[in-house]
Amino acid sequence: MKQIQTRGIILSRTDYGEADRIITLLTPDQGKLRLMARGVRRVKSKLAGGVELFSISDITFIRGRGEIGTMISARLLTHYGDIVRDVNRTMLGYELTKQLHRATEDEPEPEYFELLEQAFVALNDARISIDLIRIWFAGQLVRIAGHTPNLYTDLSGEKLTADQKYRFDYDSMAFDPSPDGALTADHIKSLRLFFSGNTPHVLQQVQGMTGLLPELAILIKTALNTFIRI
Repeated sequence: MKQIQTRGIILSRTDYGEADRIITLLTPDQGKLRLMARGVRRVKSKLAGGVELFSISDITFIRGRGEIGTMISARLLTHYGDIVRDVNRTMLGYELTKQLHRATEDEPEPEYFELLEQAFVALNDARISIDLIRIWFAGQLVRIAGHTPNLYTDLSGEKLTADQKYRFDYDSMAFDPSPDGALTADHIKSLRLFFSGNTPHVLQQVQGMTGLLPELAILIKTALNTFIRI
C-alpha cells in the first residue's frame, strides 16, 4: 500500500493492547489522522521519540481500510520542551489541544494546524502571559470558524467612534452604542489586533493590552461558547 508522509501534532494518545497506541494527529494537509502505532510503548521502540506531546513530527503512514491507519515511522522535528517546565503552561497546553480537537472535524483547514503550532511557540516562551495566550487562542478559533465580530460599524451600520461606549450584541456579533457600555475604542482597537491573525508575541508588545484583557476575555469566550462546541 502507498506510504504517505506529512507533519503532525499529537492531539490524543490511547493505549491499545500490551504495547500499542492509537494516536490522533492534526496535520496541515491530511486532516485528522487516527493511526495505530504498534509497539510504541516498548522501551526500544523506534516510534516513541516521534510521538511526544507539544511537538511537531515528520510522520509516515499507510491508510487503513477503516478509520484507523498504521504509523510506519515518526521523526521529531520540533519539541517545545520548555512548556513542561511550568505546570500552569503545561495544563494550558493540554487544554488548548483538547479545545482544538473538539472544535474541529476530520478534515479541518490547515489554519488549525498553524494555530496550534503558534500556541506551542507562545507557551514555550515564559515571557508571554498565559492569560493572553488563552484569550488569543479562543479568538482564533472564533475567527477561523467564520464568526469574527463586526469591528467597524455598529448595529445601525454607523461607523464606530472613539468617543462612544458600547455593549456587544452576540446575536449580530456587532457593537451597540450605550452610555452604560463597558467597551471603549481601546477595546475595539485591541480586538482588531486579535482578529487580524497577530501572534501572542506581537500582542504582548501592545501597550496597555494587559489592562484590557478582562473585558476582552468575556467577549471572546462568550462568542466561542455561542458558536463553537468545545
